[in-house]
Amino acid sequence: KKWIQEEWRFQVEVTDGDAKNCRLGLEKGDIFSFEYETPQDFCPRALSEIYTYCEIIRCGGNFTYRGSKEKYSIDLSCPCNCIKFRLLAVPKE
Repeated sequence: KKWIQEEWRFQVEVTDGDAKNCRLGLEKGDIFSFEYETPQDFCPRALSEIYTYCEIIRCGGNFTYRGSKEKYSIDLSCPCNCIKFRLLAVPKE
C-alpha cells in the first residue's frame, strides 16, 4: 500500500519522432502521466534519465537550473536520440 503522498505529478509528451525509429513505437503526440511510478508502455531507458529531472522538482528545485527557460517544463531527448520529449511538472493541490 502506498503511504507517501506525492506533491507533484508529471507529464511526458513525445514532441518529435516516428514510431518506426523507437523500439517501443513511441511517436509524436503520445502522452504519459505519472507521479512516482513508471508509466505503462513507456521506455525504461528514457525514464531513467527523466527520473533525475523529476527528482530536481521533488527536492524543491526547478528546470531553470538545467538550462530550461521554464521553471516546470523542459525538453529532453531519449538516450537513443530518436525521440524528443517535453517533461512537465504539475504541483498537486
